[in-house]
Amino acid sequence: QVQPVESGGGLVQAGGSLRLSCAVSGSTSRINVMGWYRQAPGDARELVATINAIAITTYADSVKGRFTISRDNVVNTAYLQMNDLKPEDTAVYYCYFRETTWSGVDEYWGQGTQVTVSS
Repeated sequence: QVQPVESGGGLVQAGGSLRLSCAVSGSTSRINVMGWYRQAPGDARELVATINAIAITTYADSVKGRFTISRDNVVNTAYLQMNDLKPEDTAVYYCYFRETTWSGVDEYWGQGTQVTVSS
């Protein structure tokens, strides 16, 4: 059973930093993408950043230059370093994991971690 588990959310003042982690257990595929989405109250879930197995990254325009996604393939963990946080970054952040196996493509979500940025 593949299971992403997030950690590292919390409350921070504007301009501060937080680091999120997502540990994925149960996957045996090396063809995968790890990433983060977020959802604020009343809004749709949106992409924040992704990173594939060879460290190619994508970012939402709103976080470019402030957030950095990375991964450690040895422990199958992704990290999201968030700097210069703004109140509009307040949301529940969900870890996302997509793997390709012989049976096809499967997607998994973490339970979410709250990030609150005060002004």
